[in-house]
Amino acid sequence: MIEAEEFVEAARKSGIKRYTGVPCSFLTPFINYVINDDTLEYVSSANEGDALATAAGYTIGGERSIVMMQNSGLGNAVSPITSLAWVFRIPMIIIATHRGAPGVQDEPQHELMGQITGALFNTMQVPWEPFPNESTAIQPALQHALDYMQKVQRPFGFIMQQGTVNAHKLNKNPIADVSHRKTERKHFATNRDNPGRSEVLKRIISLTPETETVVIATTGYTGRELFAIADRDNQLYMVGSMGCASSLGLGLALARPDLHIVIIDGDGAALMRMGNFATIGSYAGNNLTHILLDNEAHDSTGAQATVAGNVRFAEIATACGYSASFDGNDIQMLDELFSRQETNGPRFGHLKIKTGTMENLPRPDIKPADVLRRLMQHIGSSF
Repeated sequence: MIEAEEFVEAARKSGIKRYTGVPCSFLTPFINYVINDDTLEYVSSANEGDALATAAGYTIGGERSIVMMQNSGLGNAVSPITSLAWVFRIPMIIIATHRGAPGVQDEPQHELMGQITGALFNTMQVPWEPFPNESTAIQPALQHALDYMQKVQRPFGFIMQQGTVNAHKLNKNPIADVSHRKTERKHFATNRDNPGRSEVLKRIISLTPETETVVIATTGYTGRELFAIADRDNQLYMVGSMGCASSLGLGLALARPDLHIVIIDGDGAALMRMGNFATIGSYAGNNLTHILLDNEAHDSTGAQATVAGNVRFAEIATACGYSASFDGNDIQMLDELFSRQETNGPRFGHLKIKTGTMENLPRPDIKPADVLRRLMQHIGSSF
């Protein structure tokens, strides 16, 4: 067995100070050690996919990261592993525990995943090896992972067996209390029809100077229209990992407090990963603005209805700890939202828009990995 300190401090020497994840009892010593140390950071995500996307945001901001999860959570992380980390070529270390390992008695829900954990990594083209269970094996294992990630710029996995790490006591409350945070709630209504997406995106562009902001656009028509209107170095167009724009934006905002991170979300995407509202409310600072463009439809797949018409997103954001939560169909909301950058936490705007898109809408003619490298060069970060 090893001590949590041995691995975490070896990782620190390699430049890794940021962790995300969803707990497993096998991982508890690591999580406790990181939380106890104020010079390290652990984000407790609502699900493993959001944890992985937040780790990707850390990496984009120039901070090496580790995402930790039970192997059962690999299912939640398949989409961001395959359509975010793989497509955009974002390296990070993934530690998955091996519940239900063959020959080890465990709960019935772990039986199948225990049999296929390694094969699932293989299928997703994530090379892996057993997590080191001896002190002398830690540095070589870390170096192997780092060398691969530097060369290939994609994730590397470790599979951890039960009993690998000795217990480590938690000494502090891991989550900051934001219940005292001053919040502002405001409704912006107009008698005219809802604005179109392009009109809204043009206003967002005018409010997000390239030198100070990063704009992350959710997958579907939003990213494509943003590209068509103005392809700027400070923009990232999500092409997959639906729902993960906000969790990726959170990681980038935490890694780069000098930048204003603007997330343009959609109602379908937000509904898919609503747990990240709570994570943003608890962890984000005032350099994050979360905008939800809501046309109550999955527009890019035929405008099938979502349930967003029954959801009061701004009230959810307020309940989750956002410092300002606006809603309505008045585009002027955006100007007021962006004027609140001196708040003591993240801001949220829920803007109703029309369905439909511009004629002959193009797709970005620059590869996702090239968009990301351009953005990282623009903000002065590297892997």
